[in-house]
Amino acid sequence: MSKLEIEIPYTPRPLQVELHRLLDQNRFTVIVAHRRFGKTVAMINHLLKSAILTDKENPRLAYISPTYRQSKLVSWDYLKTFAGGIPGARFHETELRCDLPTGARIQLLGAENPSSLRGIYLDFCVMDEVADMPEAIFPEVIRPALSDRKGGCAFIGTPAGHNYFFDLWEAAGDTKGWARRMYRASETKIVDDDELEAAKAAMSIDQYNQEFECSWLANTPGAIFGKELTAASEADRITDVPYDPSVPVDTWWDIGVHDYTSIWLTQRIGRAVHVIDYYEGRGEGLPHYAAHLQSTGYLFGRHHGPHDLEVRELGSGKTRREVAFELGLNFRIVPRIPVMDGIHAARMILPICWFDRVRCAKGLESLRHYTLAYDDKQRRFRDKPVHNWASDAADAFRCFAVGFDKFDGRASAPQAMADNRYNPLEVRL
Repeated sequence: MSKLEIEIPYTPRPLQVELHRLLDQNRFTVIVAHRRFGKTVAMINHLLKSAILTDKENPRLAYISPTYRQSKLVSWDYLKTFAGGIPGARFHETELRCDLPTGARIQLLGAENPSSLRGIYLDFCVMDEVADMPEAIFPEVIRPALSDRKGGCAFIGTPAGHNYFFDLWEAAGDTKGWARRMYRASETKIVDDDELEAAKAAMSIDQYNQEFECSWLANTPGAIFGKELTAASEADRITDVPYDPSVPVDTWWDIGVHDYTSIWLTQRIGRAVHVIDYYEGRGEGLPHYAAHLQSTGYLFGRHHGPHDLEVRELGSGKTRREVAFELGLNFRIVPRIPVMDGIHAARMILPICWFDRVRCAKGLESLRHYTLAYDDKQRRFRDKPVHNWASDAADAFRCFAVGFDKFDGRASAPQAMADNRYNPLEVRL
């Protein structure tokens, strides 16, 4: 049987060619792209390419938007346009479905009712604007649908804060079989400069950064460490950071009475700082935290805390520092400096920090949402952080930034061990 040549009216841009190659090489791909990048056109054509070239019997492919109506408005005309030249292709308007003569089927779906998608099987799937979908739809519905035939999935969209799409982006950085790519308008040059300037004039800076510069923190107004944490993510410094048993672990605390007690755990590795763990708790005394540290199995070095460790407890008359010492926690007190100076110190140290994505997840989320207070009358952010759920982890991180420089933090860990400046933690309960 002679082969039939099929011509699809699609000429991909160089970046779309790169995108198709990325999808071919990886089973799961997270794509963050600015508005007007052309991701929908690229994805519809990748579905067609996959449907035509697969050697699987009766392949099933899907394009899923947050709602069925969005799929129809955004993608249905594209599918009819690009598949219309395929001899024997049939379109079912009421089901938003294209049947190809090979037995392949491409269907447009909505995510507003995940249960309605159960029971299908898929060889390839595109999930568009994942940030607006129920979080359970992929792990509970789509992922099982891909299992029987080991299908793949592309997650595409623009950032909308820290949600499931962000979690997928973070996980894709160091998960086998996954890949990720980000396309910013300032880098792709797909939207010309005049149009970008016009968009800036009509949008707030946060709106523009989110929609065109793919900022995960743009919808967190006044984010204090937004720039530094974005840089850490882009440089893949938020990843899998294993504990090195040959290097002592230092701890950095913020002691909470009515708020949370927060602890960052770090190791100095060469010129970098590996932030390997984070722990927080509320309504617990120092014995609880000492016991938790002991349970980690880490070899501990120095413990650092804020000035309020010198406060005396009413019942015992002892300072918290003295109570901690009896538990095996020999604290050094980090100098008290103005809050904004401590924030500056934290900004300076963040570029050399590597964070464990899983163990530090709670602490990182707090750092991302640590914001400056907004003055409604002056219509500007004040030089004062908002005190909320994110403050305690941020205060502990400021303790780290200030204390790291104060207490010989720039000495190498092996040398520090050699001159007996580190001692393992011994918890006595």
